[in-house]
Amino acid sequence: MNKSRFVLAAMMLALFSSQTCLLAASRPNPLDPHVNEIKAQRDARMAWWRKAKFGMFIHWGLYSHYAGSFDGTPTSGLGEWMMHDEKVPVAPYAAGASQFDPEGFNADTWVSIAKAAGMKYIVMTAKHHEGFAMFHTSVDKFNIYDDTPFKRDPIAEMAVACKKAGIKFGVYYSQNLDWHHPGGSTAGPAWDPAQSGDFDTYIKTVSAPQVSELIEHIHPAVLWFDIPGKLTPDEVQALTASFKDDPELIYNNRMGGGIPGDTETPEQHIPATGYKDRDWETCMTINGTWGFKAQDTNFKSTATLLQNLVDIASKGGNYLLNVGPDGDGIIPQPEVDRLKTIGAWLSANGESIYGTTASPLAGLPSNERMTVKGDTYFLHVFEWNGNATLPGLNTEVASAKTLVGGQELAITKDADGVTNIAKPTHLDKLDTVIKLKLAGPLDVTEIVNSLKPAADGTFTGSPKDATTTGAIQVEGTAPDYDLGYWLNGTDTVSWYLAVPDAGDYTVKINYSCDDSVAGSTFNVTGSEGSKVSGTVGKTGGWKSYQELVLPGTLHLDKGTQWVTIAATRKPGYAVMNLRAIVLKKVD
Repeated sequence: MNKSRFVLAAMMLALFSSQTCLLAASRPNPLDPHVNEIKAQRDARMAWWRKAKFGMFIHWGLYSHYAGSFDGTPTSGLGEWMMHDEKVPVAPYAAGASQFDPEGFNADTWVSIAKAAGMKYIVMTAKHHEGFAMFHTSVDKFNIYDDTPFKRDPIAEMAVACKKAGIKFGVYYSQNLDWHHPGGSTAGPAWDPAQSGDFDTYIKTVSAPQVSELIEHIHPAVLWFDIPGKLTPDEVQALTASFKDDPELIYNNRMGGGIPGDTETPEQHIPATGYKDRDWETCMTINGTWGFKAQDTNFKSTATLLQNLVDIASKGGNYLLNVGPDGDGIIPQPEVDRLKTIGAWLSANGESIYGTTASPLAGLPSNERMTVKGDTYFLHVFEWNGNATLPGLNTEVASAKTLVGGQELAITKDADGVTNIAKPTHLDKLDTVIKLKLAGPLDVTEIVNSLKPAADGTFTGSPKDATTTGAIQVEGTAPDYDLGYWLNGTDTVSWYLAVPDAGDYTVKINYSCDDSVAGSTFNVTGSEGSKVSGTVGKTGGWKSYQELVLPGTLHLDKGTQWVTIAATRKPGYAVMNLRAIVLKKVD
């Protein structure tokens, strides 16, 4: 998966479609294999994926054998990024393949765990950034079949097991980063002369042939690229040449070369309002790392995982939840236990998740979500504090009953006209679902959450408050979140402000940038015609933050409006990691 220090994933376009960057992003790319696809064709191709809602991500590779340590030294980073973070040379790292013999691997067992969890599809790593193929490839011998005692093809076995179980199977493929093969990108300076080579040759002799092999032999339902690269038209055509052999293939937005793909891929976070007119999928770990790391036992609670699924479905997205099998091929039991509980909930409440669409109510309380299927509305209540409320719903509710048990619930309205649903007798400790029928056509008042100023009039925009476009993602842990993976020059970050009075504001950002990629320039835009500009300087690394006060002032009119940061030049791999923007009113 992606490195937390490098900038990537995506939030949504709602209330933002007039921005010029989105218009540019929506222009057809003639190299896109689906450029001529009409809406009806796309809807048919994406139909199963949109209904599925819940999938299993599997990160499994040679890094799983190392379990987050090399030569007895544990990595401080992600398990699957150990080779990069600890700068392990190519040959010693590759030598570990001779000890990789995961005799505990059983494809039917993995698939049965996914099926019991209520997952409808699986995406498994065929090759991660370490360059080690988890399938029998003819490109070279650095693969699990030819270079290990195991002598089996897990990808092929998983494809067979998924088909038998009626689950869609997809593969992850790192097409750009490759720390083993000469010429592959290394996400920063190379650390071993063995990595030197020509990137174009790498794409055309390693990545493209392996992608073709996967499509020809596995026929994946999903092809999940990672870390978009600066691909030339020839390289894009090489990577997509085999797509014509599988017109039903779904692929994500991380190929590079300006190809939009079929799905947005926010990573490790849930976009505040989903994506407008785009299919999207949040990918997330159960603990803190993607690949197995023995030291990482920080597992999310079952309630958090399930409520993430509900939250994502309520915003129109899918949830791709990762498991990290160990070097023996065993999915850790804490992950299995959590998935089993989620599956039990879905067996009773799946009607409110599978095949649903996004909530029409944007202003529900924080303990509530809504999903929709046809003319049925499902109200999800995580925790009851008196009655459940439906702010913004103007249509009368004709009936309300619990999805499990069918208890009829009283419906009232308060003095402000907000509909109230009475608390059921029996509650689900994870999520109680109420099935609603309306008395007439849906009528809602849009409620948009906006950022308010502090008492002194200062706005502080945090990553969690932001709306992003493209691949940017919220990363880190509280309180040290940042916006990372800003790999595309067209991606933007915005905050929706409630400005009490018109005025001019100084602008300050808190950011980090590795010295090797500094030099990007950017604009911060406010009310029409007002902007300030800055240059991203060196900070000593992705974890070293500093403040930058931009010259000039930004004018904001009274009322609600967007403040947007957009790159104007990106000479390096990424723009920056952004921790905060501070707008202080000038007296």
